[in-house]
Amino acid sequence: MSQTLAQKWDQKYADATLQTPANPCFVLKQHSRLLPFNGKALELACGLGGNARFLAQCGLKTQAWDISDSALTILNNWASLSQLPIEPLITDLEQMLLPYQQFDVIVVSRYLDRTLFPEIASALKPNGLLFYQTFLAPVQENAPSNPAFYVQSNELSQAWPQLTTLVYGEGWLHNENIVENTNEKTLQSDAPSDTAHRYAWFVGRKS
Repeated sequence: MSQTLAQKWDQKYADATLQTPANPCFVLKQHSRLLPFNGKALELACGLGGNARFLAQCGLKTQAWDISDSALTILNNWASLSQLPIEPLITDLEQMLLPYQQFDVIVVSRYLDRTLFPEIASALKPNGLLFYQTFLAPVQENAPSNPAFYVQSNELSQAWPQLTTLVYGEGWLHNENIVENTNEKTLQSDAPSDTAHRYAWFVGRKS
């Protein structure tokens, strides 16, 4: 199963190059002022590492975990050329345990595995930050077809009782920018464009 999953994602990134865009998710970029000036960060299910690149550019030593060797090879080459502290690691998140209290920042975007929620909290150091953004139900076009890969409204705000909620929002995002958003807590009723998706996003701090 893991090999099949790895092959699937390697195929997805088969045509990617160093010039392929890899941008940070909305919640990380929008609330980057919360980041520490230094420390250790992790992006889970990183793909081409848009969040990892941003974290490293902000001065954090960053690990980037993904199951795709193709994606991580590009990320590693980019980090070497940019001379930024990113450490890619091929990882099957369904098989690997996160280390205890190792990270000052963890970022997850467009990936949802609820069984990892307790481990994510455990992997944060005291005062560590979690930035999480993923698809908001119901199932959307040009997005995952499995309803299990969507969070329900307010689910992320209640997923980590160990964390203090600093930011929570729901809305339509397009190209990682908010399209229509009143106060980060309002879900718009109609999609602004065919390429927009509904997301929920969360930032929490560990006590």
